[in-house]
Amino acid sequence: MSMRSIWMVGDIQGCCSSLDELLAHPEIAQEPLARFWFAGDLVNRGSQSLATLRRLMALEERSVAILGNHDLHLLAIAAGVRRLGKNDTLLDILEAPDSEDLINWLRWRPMAHFELSHLLVHAGVLPKWDVHKTLSLANEVEQALRSPNWRKSLEKMYGNEPDHWKEGHTGGKRLRVIINALTRLRMCTSKGHMALSLKTAPELTQGDLMPWFDIKDRATKDVTMVFGHWSTLKLLLRDNAICLDTGCVWGGELTAVRLQDRRTIQVACPQSLAPSGD
Repeated sequence: MSMRSIWMVGDIQGCCSSLDELLAHPEIAQEPLARFWFAGDLVNRGSQSLATLRRLMALEERSVAILGNHDLHLLAIAAGVRRLGKNDTLLDILEAPDSEDLINWLRWRPMAHFELSHLLVHAGVLPKWDVHKTLSLANEVEQALRSPNWRKSLEKMYGNEPDHWKEGHTGGKRLRVIINALTRLRMCTSKGHMALSLKTAPELTQGDLMPWFDIKDRATKDVTMVFGHWSTLKLLLRDNAICLDTGCVWGGELTAVRLQDRRTIQVACPQSLAPSGD
């Protein structure tokens, strides 16, 4: 019996109509047991964040949906740590009659997933983190989000410092570095110092900075990294790096890549916002 297809899907950001069109594509719909990996940023910016969460929840065990920075932002708002921003499209979730169930479902999503030599994260990993280390650190964040004191943990999430990893980091510093790497990283130095303010395509950057996946000898070079978060990078298909964020909410496409053979399917997104890259 052949293996069930696994379709790896880029940032949805609340564009549920595009997600529905993707899932209804003949090549995907013909396999009712196909599985899906969603690379985070499930909600926000697009106008259908509530419908998107409900659609993903309905997939149940067929999907792995990891958390991105916009998903953590929603949790922080629900926790009372942050306020809705002028560009946020999350109010329908917060005012939904089942809002508590939706937030709790989101709190129990993973920060990383490893299977079949593919490591799925929303943004990136630091050069010294191998698969085991990445999953272990991701688990620290997952446990914090699932604990009774999850709101307190989110208070420590915001900020760009420290910009690099030390084993001795504890408390809020430790949590913040892990979250920033997994959900915000694009560029870093060869020593693994993060440049979190940069959102441009890599050819527009200068100096010692480079895309995290181009670090020579990074500890994850022997597995395939799968990530989103970087819409200006667009679709990237390398042996050991796949970027799935093709800017659906910015007027691009929602992209799915089949893990087994790299078959790629894209659907257009009717919504077009002014690009911000986040």
